[in-house]
Amino acid sequence: MKSVFADGPSWHGTRAAAILPLLAALMLWASAAAAHNVTEGDAGYIQEIWGVNIIPFMYLGAKHMVTGYDHILFLLGVVFFLYRAKDVGVYVSLFAIGHSTTMLAGVWFGWGVNAYIVDAIIGLSVVYKALDNLGAYQRWFGFQPNTKVATLVFGFFHGTGLATKILDYNIAPDGLLPNLLAFNVGVELGQLMALSLILIVMGFWRKSPKFFGQAYTVNVVMMSIGFILMGYQITGYFVAA
Repeated sequence: MKSVFADGPSWHGTRAAAILPLLAALMLWASAAAAHNVTEGDAGYIQEIWGVNIIPFMYLGAKHMVTGYDHILFLLGVVFFLYRAKDVGVYVSLFAIGHSTTMLAGVWFGWGVNAYIVDAIIGLSVVYKALDNLGAYQRWFGFQPNTKVATLVFGFFHGTGLATKILDYNIAPDGLLPNLLAFNVGVELGQLMALSLILIVMGFWRKSPKFFGQAYTVNVVMMSIGFILMGYQITGYFVAA
């Protein structure tokens, strides 16, 4: 999947100037947010309930995906230049397989991973995909990395990040597997809702004659957000050490 920016578009000062206020706002926003965060109310609910609770866990899963800006950014990057429904289905399925596998296995087997490290890698996934969309790897290395493998691998990390957060709240063992499966179904439903909105917006946007120029800017902004998220998590790791 070759990027339309493989030869590199021109960069105009006015475009760069327009991005700076947005980046400043994003830096403030990212410093106040944490990837894969579970709200205090949801955390308390998870800790208090016992037994099988299918609908509540489906709701929590869908809520996590819809409000998970790191997921949404990566998903946006993945489908940015996918025009065929078949291609969208393949890539989103790979991400879902990776995300579901490590989320379920991580909680079930109690895999403990430092949340700051895995969330920094999730920020890296956004950077990686934005650079991929900008054609950076073709210019730098002369070849295109396997985008399907990258989507699956980063899906594993996204799922691990969620599993790490869930483990912090000690879900009751009674009904654990059904609740986890329900949560995962909710995550996938939330992903479908987010993806549907993204594709609708992209469908209208791609009809604009300014799409490719604006697409370059958006991917630069996405890359910047990814770096901000990485920096925030790395800083948190050393402060908490």
